[in-house]
Amino acid sequence: MTAHQAALEALTRYFGYDSFRPGQQGIVEALLAGHDVLGVMPTGAGKSVCYQIPAALSPGMTLVISPLISLMRDQVDALNDLGLPAAFINTTQTPDEQAMVFAQAAAGQIKLLYVAPERLETGRFRDFAARTPISLIAVDEAHCVSQWGMNFRPDYLAVADFVASLPARPVVAAFTATATGRVRADIEELLHLQNPAQVTTGFDRPNLYYGVMRPRSKDSALLELLEHHAEDSCIVYCATRKETERVAGMLTDRGIEARCYHAGMEQEARRASQEDFVFDRARVMVATNAFGMGIDKPDVRYVIHYDIPKSLEGYYQETGRAGRDGGDGHCLTFYSYKDIQKLEKFMQGKPVAEQEIGKLLLLETVSYAESSMCRRKTLLHYFGEEYPEENCGCCDNCLHPKPKIDAQASLRMALEALRDLGDKFKADYLASVLVGKNTALIKSYGHNKSEWFGAGADHDIRYWGAVIRQALIMGLIDKNIENYGLLSINAKGEEFIAAPRPVYITLDHDYDEEEKETDAVAPTGKGGAADEELFSMLKDLRKKVARQHDLPPFVIFQDPSLEDMAIQYPITIEEMQNISGVGVGKARKFGEEFIRLIRTYVEEKEIVRPQDMIVKSVGNKSGNKIFIIQAIDRKMDFEDIARAKDLDFDELLTEIEGIVNSGTKLDISYYIEVRTPQRPY
Repeated sequence: MTAHQAALEALTRYFGYDSFRPGQQGIVEALLAGHDVLGVMPTGAGKSVCYQIPAALSPGMTLVISPLISLMRDQVDALNDLGLPAAFINTTQTPDEQAMVFAQAAAGQIKLLYVAPERLETGRFRDFAARTPISLIAVDEAHCVSQWGMNFRPDYLAVADFVASLPARPVVAAFTATATGRVRADIEELLHLQNPAQVTTGFDRPNLYYGVMRPRSKDSALLELLEHHAEDSCIVYCATRKETERVAGMLTDRGIEARCYHAGMEQEARRASQEDFVFDRARVMVATNAFGMGIDKPDVRYVIHYDIPKSLEGYYQETGRAGRDGGDGHCLTFYSYKDIQKLEKFMQGKPVAEQEIGKLLLLETVSYAESSMCRRKTLLHYFGEEYPEENCGCCDNCLHPKPKIDAQASLRMALEALRDLGDKFKADYLASVLVGKNTALIKSYGHNKSEWFGAGADHDIRYWGAVIRQALIMGLIDKNIENYGLLSINAKGEEFIAAPRPVYITLDHDYDEEEKETDAVAPTGKGGAADEELFSMLKDLRKKVARQHDLPPFVIFQDPSLEDMAIQYPITIEEMQNISGVGVGKARKFGEEFIRLIRTYVEEKEIVRPQDMIVKSVGNKSGNKIFIIQAIDRKMDFEDIARAKDLDFDELLTEIEGIVNSGTKLDISYYIEVRTPQRPY
């Protein structure tokens, strides 16, 4: 059996999938071949599988370095349920419990051992590691090693020294969801990766909707949204501990089960809040960014930034908590000018260099909030990735675009001005020169006497901000992030000056002028379940089974698995283990109760299952017709119907047309309505 075949077999046996997600296969095969790896993959892309499969197939133990204890516990519980022996060592254990884990690992009974980076510096752990065969070290949240990352942790700097101290160097894999070019370079250098295979799958999360709104009352907007989505899990991020406690209390007073989480709470209180959220005892978590990397709950549907985040990197990391199971995720930001003033106040008293970096990062976030350009395009550009589509169809700006205006002449003017002024200035300085804003800094450089001073005074500074942002997106100018965001024109910019071409931009939002301040729109959509009634029954059963086993519901089966059950109606163990994300282990451990429920439901409703519709030749046409009619009566998604009958979409439409032409009435209004974007509340 080849390494590829062995990896696929392990993927199916342990995780219930018959193919890898983008990027996973290359990483798995590189690790199995003995190569270091740097994997940059968005949250929800399956980073953990990339080292868990090699761990299952390699002879020694895999050491996983993870920053937060809560994340360790979740992953270890899930792996043991899948049949992969895993354990952790951390401060929540007694010395006897730690000694037992050490003994099991030394005896080869543990395949994956999770530790925090600070554990690597203890003498006891180093002695243990020197005696225990370690085949792979996986460094999770590797951006923590970089001071340019959003969560720098000095303990991560000890990883390279720990690896060097081992009798034989294991393969090292580093993983992160958020890393600019500078951070990726730091990861490779500071972890001493040896010619690593670098795999970047892209930062786009197509299942996430992005929106920014400026409600008159944040509390009212939040309550309205949560009341209209009473079944959905939601994380609300606040800027301060005080605000976190206030918002959580406000929601609780109004009958919404909410918990708060911040670094100032006692460890036991934080653990209790997180467990209530993960186990679905509370559906809303109100938190500071301390509640970031430690959450492994895949079915979060809403991430709401009650206060504007301090950086786009932090924003991406936090919004990445939504829709990790591949289902819909809605990321909404409440924007207020007071938030900006608050964050600027936080920076006071810090070293000047740190203040400058903080202001630059905050300016990027403000630019993102006020821009009327595609949110997805803006966000991906920040991470050095181009988004080719003009309209993503899944952000507020694309669903409700503002009129475009011709900016060819303005763009050329901005580029020529930048070339003449030089590469020592930021975007706001360039815009101020063009509108003729006579600041002390502009006077000090003498640019109030430049030919470009006031050359663009027929437009306001907001307009020029949109022009400069367009130039950045088009790659006509460069921004030196490491040098406080100074701009410079590049070769493509020079080409544009020499041969300009039509360019159209949309003006930034002016929230003071826009009347519909709360008109942030998110497509609510519906789940992928064909049979919503069965899906609801399966979710209730999952809660019951989870309580019996004292596990979070998603560890039993994730939402996409329940949705697939509501399409396929499995009534045997063999059929259950073929459900997406189930696999042999989960089917045998948890499947029987779900099979009994589905079998009873199928019999009572007289449902014709996809597996029962295997009819050949002419009979297949009749079978398709019956199945399609019944599926539409149950309001099954058209894509799911086509997939169940192995039809492409055009073939399905032809079948539906034939059914209607034969005199059978079909009500497809549910399908049309689902595809009409609606307000999220």
